[in-house]
Amino acid sequence: MGEFVRLEVADGVGTIRLDRPKMNALNVQVQEEIRAAALEATDRDDVRAVVIYGGERVFAAGADIKEMADMSYTDMVKRSGPLQSSLGAVARIPKPVVAAITGYALGGGCELALCADLRIAADNATLGQPEILLGIIPGAGGTQRLTRLVGPSRAKDLIFTGRFVQAEEALAIGLVDKVVPAESVYDEALAWAAQFTRAASYALRAAKESIDRGSEVDLETGLEIERQQFAALFATEDRTTGMTSFVENGPGKAAFEGR
Repeated sequence: MGEFVRLEVADGVGTIRLDRPKMNALNVQVQEEIRAAALEATDRDDVRAVVIYGGERVFAAGADIKEMADMSYTDMVKRSGPLQSSLGAVARIPKPVVAAITGYALGGGCELALCADLRIAADNATLGQPEILLGIIPGAGGTQRLTRLVGPSRAKDLIFTGRFVQAEEALAIGLVDKVVPAESVYDEALAWAAQFTRAASYALRAAKESIDRGSEVDLETGLEIERQQFAALFATEDRTTGMTSFVENGPGKAAFEGR
């Protein structure tokens, strides 16, 4: 368990909790603790789905600019790879991941939210990629994941201007998937994640990998990725359980064990 980031596990759901007052600024230590929490969530069999949460007041307001301001070009050449891969560890969790966004999710905080499979935002949440206002660009996946999520034109608008996006606009452009009252954000995210605690975990893993990897290649290659993942699931116990239960009891009644 890190000083500022911890993985809390209850009833099959792991919460990656950021807790660096006041704004959950993502300094190097926080970045590496996010990586560690993501790898732990990946490895633990008792974690079937994951919520990323920064607390009731703020998700993450961005990188620690005071720390970054003193870095030279050669410093950032060395650091930029680990920066990307620390948040990328969240994107690579082979389980359903949802971001519960409160307050600000800006810069690196927005990039962290982009690593989730689903984003649920408070009605008072503010998102954005304001790096251009510092004379730089997003460096932890923002130019790539944001573009894939909302399209090139909208991504360019947000990144070129550095403007902030309120919750309702974020919902309208597809930057977030659901907007709820601020006091309900974590509970809504937890409920979404909880529905997978009894699901066929290897099928979920295959579905996520097929979608994520398939979105990066041409259609024919994507179809081949899907074909291989589909066929491989016939080696799992859950596939046998699911089909036997369907034949005997109808749909939606299988008791999967994640094997």
